[in-house]
Amino acid sequence: MDYTVTPLGEIAPTVAAARAAFVTGSTRPLAWRRAALERMRDLVQDREARLLDALAADFGKPRFEAWTTELGFVVNDINHTLAHLPAWVQPEKVPTPVSFKPGASYIVPEPVGVVCVIAPWNYPVQLLLAPMVAAIAAGNAVVAKPSELAPQAAAELVSLVQAINEPAIVAVQGGVAETTELLAQRFDHILYTGNSRVARIVMRAAVEHLTPVTLELGGKSPAIVSRNANVDIAARRIAWGKFVNAGQTCIAPDYVLVERPVHDEFVAALGAQINDFYGADPQQSADYTRIVNSPHFHRLEKLLDSGTVAHGGITDADSRYISPTVLTGVSADDPVMGEEIFGPILPVIAVDTLDEAIEFVSSRSADGDKPLALYTFSENDAENDRVLAGATSGGACVNGTLLHIANPNLPFGGTGESGMGAYHGKFGFDTFSHHRSVHTRSTRLDPAMLYPPYTAKKQKLVRKGMTMADPRDTLSKLRNKLRRG
Repeated sequence: MDYTVTPLGEIAPTVAAARAAFVTGSTRPLAWRRAALERMRDLVQDREARLLDALAADFGKPRFEAWTTELGFVVNDINHTLAHLPAWVQPEKVPTPVSFKPGASYIVPEPVGVVCVIAPWNYPVQLLLAPMVAAIAAGNAVVAKPSELAPQAAAELVSLVQAINEPAIVAVQGGVAETTELLAQRFDHILYTGNSRVARIVMRAAVEHLTPVTLELGGKSPAIVSRNANVDIAARRIAWGKFVNAGQTCIAPDYVLVERPVHDEFVAALGAQINDFYGADPQQSADYTRIVNSPHFHRLEKLLDSGTVAHGGITDADSRYISPTVLTGVSADDPVMGEEIFGPILPVIAVDTLDEAIEFVSSRSADGDKPLALYTFSENDAENDRVLAGATSGGACVNGTLLHIANPNLPFGGTGESGMGAYHGKFGFDTFSHHRSVHTRSTRLDPAMLYPPYTAKKQKLVRKGMTMADPRDTLSKLRNKLRRG
């Protein structure tokens, strides 16, 4: 399918049309939300072959890998949302203080308005459609911007959005100029997935309209392998998490800190797993992705000069191929440790103790480099708990990689340089909802205590009423006391 850039002059009218549709109230009914989501799901399933072909054309994504991490992910997300949406949209009744009786208090989720979703190229289907699922579920209009760096997927996604056939759900195609024009429009929420450099541009644009943002970024996500880990399992799961999509995953293990007594065993196990996954020559494997474009390829190729190549290290510029590579003897000052790798290169660094590994990660976090994900491997639960307590991250997985992102009951989001805000499941619904506070009063009684004139008697009664312990607060204090033992 041909990739066609949206003319700059059409961007403002496109956004205005989505807002006009929202203003009519058409997106608010639960029936509209369900119908739009069901239509999106049906289109993803009906166009499976087209979408998989596009992903293969853009950067050689294997069809199984593309379905599980992109199409299947989105379909599961929609099914989960449809199952729970009737409950999510209900007002939540909350306690009302005795002094405010007679009355009742509620939290009512309302759509925020027009949401802009700007997606990256590495998982172009998932990272455009999953935020859209959340925004639509919350009753918003949506303007979708797929990445121009995956042009075949982008063209298919725009066609899919248009086929939903809802005036409140629209798409814009293009690169820097089109995105700049898009960001000049007023939105009620912007979700951007990508790198921190562009995220700063997004935030500066959002400030002009006081628009809240959700930023899903990246960073150097560490894996820590204890001497008490199951080394073979750790190697298999880290190799899978790192080399799926040729390492072009925001939550891929970026580097490994492994205790010295098992360092050599772990490196050898990584090599064995790479061979099991992709064969002796991964370039011939149908299950291995290519780098998305030449600039990314050449950036990654330069990083191979760090440390010593223990496995892999083979490149082919013509096909943008970089073999699954393991580096050893890497120092913290090497170029490969100076930026998020975002490719199939895995530095393995030996440490003397688990505490040294935790300090390595936490010191980088103190400098602002808080990782999007953290992986800890040990058969000792106390060691895993120490890692989780000592090193912060957006999300974490114990004795595994990547899978925490796939649970719709967990929020997905970063912290610090790895992002702000979260979505997935109910967390996405909440992100794109305004939680409106509503208090209703009865007219059967109208106590005069709060009204002027403010007599000494009124002041005494109001002071006593407002400082009176709420029975629910007293009960909570008792429960906390019992928990403390």
